[in-house]
Amino acid sequence: MEREPGAAGVRRALGRRLEAVLASRSEANAVFDILAVLQSEDQEEIQEAVRTCSRLFGALLERGELFVGQLPSEEMVMTGSQGATRKYKVWMRHRYHSCCNRLGELLGHPSFQVKELALSALLKFVQLEGAHPLEKSKWEGNYLFPRELFKLVVGGLLSPEEDQSLLLSQFREYLDYDDTRYHTMQAAVDAVARVTGQHPEVPPAFWNNAFTLLSAVSLPRREPTVSSFYVKRAELWDTWKVAHLKEHRRVFQAMWLSFLKHKLPLSLYKKVLLIVHDAILPQLAQPTLMIDFLTRACDLGGALSLLALNGLFILIHKHNLEYPDFYRKLYGLLDPSVFHVKYRARFFHLADLFLSSSHLPAYLVAAFAKRLARLALTAPPEALLMVLPFICNLLRRHPACRVLVHRPHGPELDADPYDPGEEDPAQSRALESSLWELQRHYHPEVSKAASVINQALSMPEVSIAPLLELTAYEIFERDLKKKGPEPVPLEFIPAQGLLGRPGELCAQHFTLS
Repeated sequence: MEREPGAAGVRRALGRRLEAVLASRSEANAVFDILAVLQSEDQEEIQEAVRTCSRLFGALLERGELFVGQLPSEEMVMTGSQGATRKYKVWMRHRYHSCCNRLGELLGHPSFQVKELALSALLKFVQLEGAHPLEKSKWEGNYLFPRELFKLVVGGLLSPEEDQSLLLSQFREYLDYDDTRYHTMQAAVDAVARVTGQHPEVPPAFWNNAFTLLSAVSLPRREPTVSSFYVKRAELWDTWKVAHLKEHRRVFQAMWLSFLKHKLPLSLYKKVLLIVHDAILPQLAQPTLMIDFLTRACDLGGALSLLALNGLFILIHKHNLEYPDFYRKLYGLLDPSVFHVKYRARFFHLADLFLSSSHLPAYLVAAFAKRLARLALTAPPEALLMVLPFICNLLRRHPACRVLVHRPHGPELDADPYDPGEEDPAQSRALESSLWELQRHYHPEVSKAASVINQALSMPEVSIAPLLELTAYEIFERDLKKKGPEPVPLEFIPAQGLLGRPGELCAQHFTLS
């Protein structure tokens, strides 16, 4: 194709080819000229070609000029004795197939404008193929959706080579439709299986793209009264799986389990665990199937273990999961570093939640109180201002543990029966000890807070929420703003200067004597 220089020239040339192909079947070979521009290295030329292909094949789909059914080999049809119309439709269907494959490749183009146009064109074809299927219906009411074309779209979004987060943010709006959401979840399962099968070491870009897509999928909380379909349907049949929330939840579960069964980068474990309790578990058909992932994450240690325990706690309390090592794992997370980690506030918020039940055995609560008290010996003041009310709340909930503060002459460090090195709280002998560690501190606010534990504890618990994010800087600033005591007068007659006037100096000496 001869092109005029510049983007405007390319646009006019492509426009002429488009009009010719749509006006007469005898000009069908002009499609090759249009597809050739899709291979251009010039960004603006590619964009013009994508727009032209979108208009061309969109019109052909609406006019029914593409072959419908199992697509035969192009060679076999062209050399056969079929009629000219059939040959044309098969030939044009092959050109459409080539166009879609190229658009799928362009989803990985360096230019975001090209990616965005290619995605828009492919999703337009998905909608038109759904309304004008290229496969024959097997029975009345058969649900037809262009699955293969849609797999091509999702496969391009889940690129193993590059970050597609910006393009995925554009795709999110299509997840509001029931049919595209359902088929996105199915296609994601296939993409994860394909990429993990092809790559011995899966690139981090793929995991990040997959998580971005999966975390964008959100199911309705209850069965919708009216289904919202991207591919418009004249009528909805009750036999279609895509129209039922139960089926969506089943596929949602398969999608997440297929993703989480693999070894993920540590950064992704953290991202998943942060959303698992409110965005994943409530929408699964069988939440207890998450036990393998959560126990695996729990063994990673640190903040990941804590976040995994949050998910396990939900399974234990809401889904009757048996996990006898839960509190032993939580107890093991209490070490000096817990006061200095990024997730300190979240840790103590969740620990307070986990220990909120009044049905926990006294030995277990005593072990947590004692472990925290022992850690308090080296904790910074801002952490202590949170830990002390935390321990007081434990004693309020469990009166049997108040023996820890009603031993005024209890054992001290050299004779304390509590074993801080014991991993099992049941064997730590905490109930035989006392909270002697909380008696004195150099900081006045901490000392004041610690003195409360020796008094009769009021029944209402003290909220630790305002103290979770407290920092040393905030404590220092608060101390600076405090008003000090009024100055104490040191002389009966205030001095008027270093020496004063001669007459006044004698009077001052006379008065003071």
